[in-house]
Amino acid sequence: MSANPPVYSDRVDGAQNPLVLVVDDTPENLDLVRAVLAQDYRIRVARDGATALRLAVHHLPDLILLDVMMPEMDGYEVCRRLKADPRLADIPVIFVTGMSESEDESRGFDMGAVDYITKPISPPVLVRRVRTHLALRDHHRELESRVRQRTHELYQTRLQIIRRLGRAAEFKDSETGSHIVRMSHYARLIGQEAGLNDHQVDLLFNAAPMHDIGKIGIPDRILLKPGPLDENEWRIMREHPLIGAEIIGEHSNDLLHYSRLIALTHHERWDGTGYPHGLKGDDIPLIGRVAAIADIFDALTSPRPYKGAWTVADAAREIEQHGGSQFDPELLPAFRKALPKLERIKILYAEEALLDHDLKL
Repeated sequence: MSANPPVYSDRVDGAQNPLVLVVDDTPENLDLVRAVLAQDYRIRVARDGATALRLAVHHLPDLILLDVMMPEMDGYEVCRRLKADPRLADIPVIFVTGMSESEDESRGFDMGAVDYITKPISPPVLVRRVRTHLALRDHHRELESRVRQRTHELYQTRLQIIRRLGRAAEFKDSETGSHIVRMSHYARLIGQEAGLNDHQVDLLFNAAPMHDIGKIGIPDRILLKPGPLDENEWRIMREHPLIGAEIIGEHSNDLLHYSRLIALTHHERWDGTGYPHGLKGDDIPLIGRVAAIADIFDALTSPRPYKGAWTVADAAREIEQHGGSQFDPELLPAFRKALPKLERIKILYAEEALLDHDLKL
């Protein structure tokens, strides 16, 4: 046998035909399988395990017919390596072998094979087994596609509910609905600069609208009071993170989990003097620390009945001065780096720009 066994391939008309990788060190067996299957399938063949693994990675076959008894690397080892590779693990493997003892079959199934065909190969049996397992694979793919579609639909539904609830909280408050739009973008941009991965940034962006959902539970006489709040009113106002966490509830779903954490912790302070639990330093979840900066930045740079809008420079200076007390000092470099983008978001989603449009994240 040559050091580099040749690799053959046949292709029938129609690129959609399933691809079958046939692995056998005997040319006669390869020729037989090819003659039986080439009319309905694309065929690639390999005479050794190393070549089979290389072809599997490059071409991702729909099914593999794998000889057991091969020199250097037997079929069991090839199968083990296939199943250890996440890219290849789902490809059905049918062992083709002259061994027919029950322990041999058990070992093959334990390695992850889906079937056994014994030699000498019966063409009708080969055709039916290949057809059956490819049909099962197609069915499995269809089910996976439906699950992915349904999961996406559920995620989008949750997302819309979260956004609508966030809007509801803003309409009840004296602040405007555009606050949640800007604040969500601010949190996303700061999170990106702080090194959060894409999935975390996406969750942060979509969960941020729920940060003040607990204000739904605050009486209007307090929430809408035009003057300063007294001590008892402030005590009630400070309950809105707990109310928000209770509204959202505890869930294993990442989006709802992030929403609850942000609602619960965005008023905690780095030095432990925040509320509702007086968490300190790294005990405050990172997403809560990011949301706190985003929330305050928008509050400072937006007009309120009791104050005018600060300039971006003044707001940034205020946040910098409270690094280490109110805010996580290690997030301030990310805030500074994101600041030019934050200013663009502020202009893009200004109150007057959104006056005649539905607010969308």
